[in-house]
Amino acid sequence: MADKTLTDKLKNGKIIYGTCITSTAPLWVKAARNANLDFVFLDTEHVPLERMEIAAMCQLYTALGIAPIVRIPSPDPIRACQLLDAGATGVVAPYIETVEQVNEMVGAIKYRPLKGKRLEKALQNPATIEPELKNYLENYNFGKLCIINIESVPAVENLDALLKVPGLDGVFIGPHDLSVNMGLPEMYDHPDFERKVELIIRKCRENNIAVGIHFSESPERQVKWMNEGANIIIHSSDIAIFSQKLESDIQLIRKSGNDESQISTEKIIV
Repeated sequence: MADKTLTDKLKNGKIIYGTCITSTAPLWVKAARNANLDFVFLDTEHVPLERMEIAAMCQLYTALGIAPIVRIPSPDPIRACQLLDAGATGVVAPYIETVEQVNEMVGAIKYRPLKGKRLEKALQNPATIEPELKNYLENYNFGKLCIINIESVPAVENLDALLKVPGLDGVFIGPHDLSVNMGLPEMYDHPDFERKVELIIRKCRENNIAVGIHFSESPERQVKWMNEGANIIIHSSDIAIFSQKLESDIQLIRKSGNDESQISTEKIIV
């Protein structure tokens, strides 16, 4: 049901809302449900979450009607299939730059369980797929989303070709890696960076491809890019929101106790 709901919303041009979850603690599922989220973004590229942990998280979130979207460590079709088997609604492939990479991900997500030469033939010429097999594959993979990370200048330069690959559902813009690749590390308000993001969003929407960008800061950034056309809202993460709220609360309590001198000015990035 979570798969169908998310797919329907995207096909109808609606905005979907989610956050990044890094903790396996089961009560985070209730917090996500209370926030009325459409999906959770589970990251196995930068977060040490193993396959069994992801499988359990996928089942828990799906049970409450929240679609789990999982980012794999690299554009690996075998890993993508494993996480779909574990219950992921969608798979995000990081640092995509070539049409060949997108084709591999589409093959893993939309043509599962086809493999090998049979899969290569189907991808090269979908018309060769028998009607019975075509119907089976569509039902077997219904609602599964193929999403790619666009986070480099070469990817943006090749974006027109990437977006034309049949079966691609969405794009996640990686602001950190993109800014670094542009030589503007974490300069998210730089005009050149903003123009690049605007270009990606515009091209995605022109090609009926869903698009989102992930920030762990204030919600104003999400609103800004939503107004520019982003329809996948990935706001912050469990640890970032917890850290921000805890810091502000503790500072308020310390000030109330005239203990301002003990407020640390050193920050650790989370």
